[in-house]
Amino acid sequence: MDYDLAAWLNLALRWLHVIAGVAWIGASFYFVWLDNNLRAPESVDGGPPKDGVKGELWAVHGGGFYHSQKYMTAPTHMPSHLHWFKWEAYTTWLSGFALLFVLYYWGAPVYLIDPAKHAFSHWQAVAVGLVFIFGGLAVYEALCRSPLVERPRLFGIVWFSALIGAAYALQHLFTDRGAFIHVGAIIGTAMAANVFLTIIPNQRKIVADMLAGREVDPRLGAAGKQRSVHNNYMTLPILFIMISNHYPAITGHPLAWLLLALVGAAGISIRHFFNLRHHGIIRHDFLFYGAMLMFAVSVIASQKPKAAPVLGPVSFFEAQAIVQKHCVACHAARPTHRGFGAPPNGVTFDSPEHIARYAPKIRERAVTSTSMPLGNETHMTDEERAKLGAWIESGAKLP
Repeated sequence: MDYDLAAWLNLALRWLHVIAGVAWIGASFYFVWLDNNLRAPESVDGGPPKDGVKGELWAVHGGGFYHSQKYMTAPTHMPSHLHWFKWEAYTTWLSGFALLFVLYYWGAPVYLIDPAKHAFSHWQAVAVGLVFIFGGLAVYEALCRSPLVERPRLFGIVWFSALIGAAYALQHLFTDRGAFIHVGAIIGTAMAANVFLTIIPNQRKIVADMLAGREVDPRLGAAGKQRSVHNNYMTLPILFIMISNHYPAITGHPLAWLLLALVGAAGISIRHFFNLRHHGIIRHDFLFYGAMLMFAVSVIASQKPKAAPVLGPVSFFEAQAIVQKHCVACHAARPTHRGFGAPPNGVTFDSPEHIARYAPKIRERAVTSTSMPLGNETHMTDEERAKLGAWIESGAKLP
């Protein structure tokens, strides 16, 4: 039996990560929407509104009516059943971190190390990745504990700038995919830490004070709400990073760090539109800003360094020799590369027909974006890429 443990762990952890992430993001978006749509409580039978209720919302869904009420500190009576929204966040982070180890740290020579950028040893690359992740968390927590946190816009600019700096540094240290995923890991770790270090502990203190008959500090709830809003704005950028390996035109671009910053800014602008809309404020300009930022990404990503000129036509046999040298170790029915038990995405180049069939993908990955081979492990030269591109541009003709 040919059992590929790494591949099955990858599948299981990725599926778990997506399921938990959907649950966390869904809950996060719902509660931000709910909080922004609360209205002043109505009196019941002409009496005063319920004590401690800041706002309430009536909603209809799935054939039933729902009545939600928000207390800024705690209700006068603690209910017997209280649901804590935490495991969605914890499971997302734990599964994502495990996936990072299985794919990028276990397979660091393939997915993380690019010798042309920096010749890390296996464990040096892992150590640098962890330093960036937890160093990023330390920077975020320091900002949250500084006076800057009282100025939300300036706080956002400084934190966003720190992430751009990390993206720039990582792009010059790791493979393209490795750089992007570590920026995502920094953001995801900060988001999970908001739940683990602030939101849940503050909620526990509120419950404990209430049960003990002590006065509840309203600053605890305000701090938790602030971290929840931070998470809300970081969600769309991290969602793009999760799928970014499908877009080599961005990840493999020489200015990938800038493109990531623009995509992130677009996500924040779009999210801000919806947050305002929940308050009844319609600002279509924020949608426009997001669209224009994405358009700028498409324009910049389309600008490529001019390929080296190729003298004369390139035959299929020349192109096939380049593919055999740099691609077939992974893209074969039975890969010989130590990092793959099956061809990535089921794509094989071990026959002339398959090479011609996947010529557009070869051009996208190996010529246009240079994101393949991973980390340029086989040292494909610019001349080889130019020849491969010339054969494809001439029609990818078979002999």
